[in-house]
Amino acid sequence: MDEYNRFVDWDKMDGTVQSQDAKELTCTEFQELKQLARQGYWAKNHSLRAKVYHKLISNIPCRTVTPDANVYRDIVVKIVGKRSSSSLPLPEFVDNSLVPTYCLNAEGIGAVRKIILCIANQFPDISFCPALPSVTALLLHYSKDEAECFEQVCRILACNDPSKRLIDQTFLAFESSCMTFGDLVNKYCQAAHKLMVAVSEDVLEVYSDWQRWLFGELPMVYIARVFDVFLVEGYKVLYRVALALLKFFHKVRAGQPLESDSIQQDIRAFVRDIAKSVSPERLLEKAFAIRLFSRKEIQLLQMANEKALQQKGITVKQKRQNVHLAVHAENFKSEIVSVKEMRDIWSWIPERFALCQPLLLFTTLEHGCSLSRFYSHSEGHEPTLLLIKTTAKEVCGAYLSTDWSERRRGGNKLSFFGTGECFVFRLQPEVERYEWVIIKHPELATAGAEPDSDTSPAGSALASRSAPPDPSDRLSPFLSARHFNLPSKTASMFMAGSSECIIIGGGDGQALYLDADLNHGRTSHCNTFNNQPLCSENFQISVLEVWGFRD
Repeated sequence: MDEYNRFVDWDKMDGTVQSQDAKELTCTEFQELKQLARQGYWAKNHSLRAKVYHKLISNIPCRTVTPDANVYRDIVVKIVGKRSSSSLPLPEFVDNSLVPTYCLNAEGIGAVRKIILCIANQFPDISFCPALPSVTALLLHYSKDEAECFEQVCRILACNDPSKRLIDQTFLAFESSCMTFGDLVNKYCQAAHKLMVAVSEDVLEVYSDWQRWLFGELPMVYIARVFDVFLVEGYKVLYRVALALLKFFHKVRAGQPLESDSIQQDIRAFVRDIAKSVSPERLLEKAFAIRLFSRKEIQLLQMANEKALQQKGITVKQKRQNVHLAVHAENFKSEIVSVKEMRDIWSWIPERFALCQPLLLFTTLEHGCSLSRFYSHSEGHEPTLLLIKTTAKEVCGAYLSTDWSERRRGGNKLSFFGTGECFVFRLQPEVERYEWVIIKHPELATAGAEPDSDTSPAGSALASRSAPPDPSDRLSPFLSARHFNLPSKTASMFMAGSSECIIIGGGDGQALYLDADLNHGRTSHCNTFNNQPLCSENFQISVLEVWGFRD
């Protein structure tokens, strides 16, 4: 173990990693490596972990010209000069990120800055990479010298496998990952998301901390276990662990007052002190128990978010308040919801559309109660938001992912369409959101492949049938009914329209039925889905509004 001992302060390091018997790693099959990484096979032996890291990183496909250890030895003196390592400035692209010391000794702490400066010299195309200090510091624990650590970090940065995403290196990639994480929280951590909405004015600002939780706040023993699996399975592991952290935060802190003035600071403090609540093994167990989208689906969602940012001209770091608070009090007016309520709704919609401002397309107060006018004003807009206020002062609505013109594909026959991003909700008398039944209850869908597989039914369906030709189209191209083997036709119901009525929702969930005169409606719901209906079973409409999304 002496060869990997140079930069480690063993007084800070977990002592058990010194006492374990040496092991060897001989397997090369992905599934076996994946199982061993999740089990922590090399986590209790410092020397073995160092050798495994070296092996895994050396197998990363890289650019033809990737800086190696010899390059570091050639440039380090010229770049660092006679300056003290502790006073070396960090490059701008790390965004004043934390530089974790973990269990490094004084020499190791100074070496991290030297290595990062040399990386900046060799990678002029990196414009934003806040995870770099943590990754560098972590790998230095398992390196023989600075040059070896430099080479390993360079290989991670220079990965050229388009299907293997490792570390974000531009603000566009980083920001879209934050939006994607927000989308995942919205699907998989609804209780935690509800808390974030209640205590934060800008939910995405909270979620933009997600990489900091991992690469900054997590203690050494935790991030090392995460990194074990990350090197084998890739970026998706980071989403899993961050979701698990948020779930545990909500579980431990639910019902307690904030310990600071900021939910961001509270989450950071919780992650720093996570050893008080959760073991590394329990954290990973929770992370891998989440039935997450496939890698292909997450990649497509990431692409959609990147395209939305590009269309808004957001490719470099700027003040988030000018970007994400789309519902402004001074220019928003609705006869149904307040600014606060509209912001709550905005927190539920996919992050790429939360960049847009609400645009009133149709209101019965101005355009009358004509279904044909409803269609004429709504068609050509995707997605749309439907709001209804009843004469009993109940307020409900729906987020509809697909253009109403799709209804014509069925001819005169009433046919259903829409994707799994659709949902219905209630604002009055109580706030509640009801997701599309297959997303809320994934056990109703029997996907034909293991969820982690890159060749899931969703992935194969995207290349054929009615999927959009451009996978980065702003409308989420996945999670629609055709991607699942559903138990019945009604299970996939979400939106349908004809000249006689509109139907929204359905299957085993909540459903809205609106008559052609847009004066009357009715609801139905399944008690096993939720005991509370959207509104009265039969209701009269006081006001109906349709909102679009303006860039």
